[in-house]
Amino acid sequence: MNFQQLRSVRETVRCGFNLTEVAAMLYTSQPGVSRQIRELEEELGIDIFVRLGKRLTGLTPPGETLIPIIERLLDDAENLRRAGADFSTSNQGRLSVAATHSQARYALPPAVRDFRQLFPEVSFHLHQGSPKQVAEMLLSGEADLGVATEALTEYPQLVTLPCYRWTHSVVVPPGHPLTELTEPVTVDDLVQYPIITYEVGYTGRSHIDEGFAKQGLQPNVVLTAMDADVIKTYVELGMGIGIVASIAVDSQRDTHLRVLDAGHLFEINTTRLAIKRGTWLRGYVYSFIETFAPTLTKEEVLRALQPVA
Repeated sequence: MNFQQLRSVRETVRCGFNLTEVAAMLYTSQPGVSRQIRELEEELGIDIFVRLGKRLTGLTPPGETLIPIIERLLDDAENLRRAGADFSTSNQGRLSVAATHSQARYALPPAVRDFRQLFPEVSFHLHQGSPKQVAEMLLSGEADLGVATEALTEYPQLVTLPCYRWTHSVVVPPGHPLTELTEPVTVDDLVQYPIITYEVGYTGRSHIDEGFAKQGLQPNVVLTAMDADVIKTYVELGMGIGIVASIAVDSQRDTHLRVLDAGHLFEINTTRLAIKRGTWLRGYVYSFIETFAPTLTKEEVLRALQPVA
């Protein structure tokens, strides 16, 4: 039994039993992948995969039982490598962070800048995706840390920690009737206009929908996007009013827009940092976490990562 055999099995499951993709992922040939799988099956005395001719179509019952064990073995091997590197080259290495666009664009830059000044020999890799994609990158090992507001708490394989709380704002062109209001804006005011906001599943969109639903109102959402900058662009074109994360608005930068506070209209959002359970984190990773969210000290993170009794 060797790690190449275990990786071949794991990637076969991750790639939907497509051995061509597995071979590309592992930089080997398709016959080589098939051989690794067959040798492991012969050593264990069981079939891990269901076969239809030469094709793999699923997992056998023994295979279903073995996959979590294989995942743990490979995770522990990676943790062993990281632990050794932490002692031998404590200030060198790689840090991979997966985040949604809003976090990557507005929340993370100061932390990344300060971290790079502290650890210039650590290569920093930033991946962007939907909240679900962020979670998947963590689970596959592609990312060490994940930052998002939505979805992360839905994955029991992840440890999630609150980083900061934020609200929404309404953005409108100069001279828009909403800027003439003498009282705080209401959802009754907003529902009178076409609305441009986030796609479902992004940046607190569920709280926006809930805010209208509580008042029995149906907003006229004419355009959705993942990116607050895109939303603001179409607001500037006069296509509607925008509802965006407050962190995505800068009065000095967004001079062609006017901003109205909507913190009282929609539920407060919590951005979370996520880590795959059982992961060994290099020392500099804890430094990055605390740089991004000062309340998340190394002691706090270690406490959260402790196995559930």
